[in-house]
Amino acid sequence: MDIGGATALVGVLGDPVRHSLSPAMHNAALGELGLNWVYLALPTPAAQLAAVLEGLRAVECRGLNVTLPHKQAVARLCQSLSPLGERVGAVNTLIPLAEGGWQGTNTDVEGFLAPLRGPTWAGREALVLGCGGSARAVVAALVELGLPRIRVAARRREPLERFVADCRAWAPQLEPLEWAGQGDGTGGSLLAPLDTAALVVNTTPVGMAAASDPSSAGRCPLTEEELVALRPGATVYDLIYTPRPTRLLEAAAARGCPTVDGLEMLVQQGAAALRLWSGIAEVPVATMRTAALRQLETKG
Repeated sequence: MDIGGATALVGVLGDPVRHSLSPAMHNAALGELGLNWVYLALPTPAAQLAAVLEGLRAVECRGLNVTLPHKQAVARLCQSLSPLGERVGAVNTLIPLAEGGWQGTNTDVEGFLAPLRGPTWAGREALVLGCGGSARAVVAALVELGLPRIRVAARRREPLERFVADCRAWAPQLEPLEWAGQGDGTGGSLLAPLDTAALVVNTTPVGMAAASDPSSAGRCPLTEEELVALRPGATVYDLIYTPRPTRLLEAAAARGCPTVDGLEMLVQQGAAALRLWSGIAEVPVATMRTAALRQLETKG
């Protein structure tokens, strides 16, 4: 595609964001759709978030994704929120409003659900590790699946209590669980929940490959004792997709557990965002997946 004066801009805001696979998968889709748009990764420090949003709207940016650490802060800067974005309190997709400013919504929920569609989850339990912005989308998705019991485990009491309080109105089945053993080798607080959970979701960054710390890829959010407590047959879903597989998913597979990493969630939330920006119902999801995998292999 030739980039010129008529080329429109879409992109992703984050800090850091240079590692993002989104430009590769979106630009592949834009090319296939014949849209004269270009998708860029736009590094955005927290202190500059409001100014960047205002500037991009002024130059008629067609849409934005938002990643860490801005998903909750950007919701407060939107002129309007979709019902889902308002309920979750975390936004990952921005749509330009005709009257100026942005509408925020959350396509992470749709992206997370995509690999879980099919089996019935009624009557089953879930355990969510972590209580950040991604965990909000995960809990909203689990509520949509109809799980009657959702435990959320975190090390720090105050953020965990705030998370549960924020979500309680629309997720009454939510239960806080102080995760006293995360990373310190004890982990007894999770043994009973792991034994009954049909779905375990890691929303923490523990185990993610980081250029600044090569050993980080070998870490696992669960201790060896906790891994043994995983119920065989339980689905283990790690939002991390670098490395593939993560240590958590590798250990879970050895226990006979079906595993899912975060790459399909990334692809599906991106496809959902592209539908919203373009108004095109059928976007090339397979092309986006292939481009993301190719970029991931190149970086590896």
